[in-house]
Amino acid sequence: MKWCFGLVGLVIGVLPAWADLFDYVKKEDKAYSWKYNGSKNSDAGTVYEISMISQKWQGIEWDHEIRVYVPKGVKPGASMAIYNTGGKPDAINSLIGFDLSRRAQIPIAILYGIPKQPLYDGKKEDALIAETFVRYLKDGDEDWPLLFPMTKSLVRAMDTLQAFSKQEWKTELKTFVVTGASKRGWTSWLTAASDPRVKAVAPLVIDTLNFKEQLPYQIKSYGKPSEMIHDYTERGLVPIPKDGRGEKLWSMIDPWVYRDKLTMPKLIVNGANDPYWTLDALNLYWDDLKGEKSVLYVPNAGHGLDQVLEDGKKDRSRALNTIAAFARAHVLDEKFPTMTWKHDDAADGNCRLCVNANGKPKAVRVWVANSETRDFRKSKWEEKAGTLDKDSCELFVDKPKKGCRAFFAEVDFEIGGLTFTQSTQLRIVEAQK
Repeated sequence: MKWCFGLVGLVIGVLPAWADLFDYVKKEDKAYSWKYNGSKNSDAGTVYEISMISQKWQGIEWDHEIRVYVPKGVKPGASMAIYNTGGKPDAINSLIGFDLSRRAQIPIAILYGIPKQPLYDGKKEDALIAETFVRYLKDGDEDWPLLFPMTKSLVRAMDTLQAFSKQEWKTELKTFVVTGASKRGWTSWLTAASDPRVKAVAPLVIDTLNFKEQLPYQIKSYGKPSEMIHDYTERGLVPIPKDGRGEKLWSMIDPWVYRDKLTMPKLIVNGANDPYWTLDALNLYWDDLKGEKSVLYVPNAGHGLDQVLEDGKKDRSRALNTIAAFARAHVLDEKFPTMTWKHDDAADGNCRLCVNANGKPKAVRVWVANSETRDFRKSKWEEKAGTLDKDSCELFVDKPKKGCRAFFAEVDFEIGGLTFTQSTQLRIVEAQK
């Protein structure tokens, strides 16, 4: 499973567009079909192989592969986790699928082929999304934005998995924990807003909700839009075209617009050195999210969530363990630990971060990075252990004498024998001039 990332942090006019997305997803499509192709056993467990056609979009059939990984000793039940990604199954994907399901000790499905690509003169990923946005702006056909068929593909995968579960396992599959990375994280948000079967959602490295605020803040932080969103700036999509159709486009696909529907438990996973988004982009939408919510920042990690360790090796365990713990808790209806926190200043003028953890915390630490400006994309994060007083702690960080300093706290928990971490929001402090 490749973590296929890339996307956009943009601006939008806040116009109601629920009906456009919801109607598209619910629209009947006679092209939809699926086929069970058999299973394969190994020492790790069993993998079930399914082929699916999710829809016909703009005259093009979208074909997908689904793989369901069930570790040895695990039985399918009424809920399942599903990870949506691009590409096709291969040996590496199978190893990671089993690894994630083994960590969580639950069945996990991987949906491939999100989106159907390449299309339109070989365009892929963000270039393809931008192309469909431009076509919508030109002719007003509301089926064009690629996030709509991407979302419908995930909804149809849930339909398929329910039918498969009933046919092969004689089990009624009712709910799903949905996850995916970058534009597939974007798809996860929109699927959660569209379908009541999603009981929990874990979007990865898509730290750009509330588009109308994100681009101005990115320019404030970097002096210009991130080079990583050039597919959109080069097509005239950023800044947003000053017309009703342009504003509606972004309202149709911004998960922030659908926040009243996103009341299920949420886990947001970000890389602290992700070049796509501003470091503290989460702060532009966190308070607007309703219901149970958690966040994980992976220090010294970019858009792929590979943490660079002190010896230079890369490790994705921090992200995988927390995703697995979240999926396990909500698939098996176990209690997932929660945290609250408060950033303020102590009496001596330095920064204070008060953390309260509900769920038997095991350890706490603070991560700190420095930068000459608010651009922390190349900064190194360093950790300092804190002390828990039962389930709470106070952490203190000196204010910088020059430049900027960023920090967040991290708490370790355990669920099902798996140790994992959660984070607080970030705070960036500038030296006084």
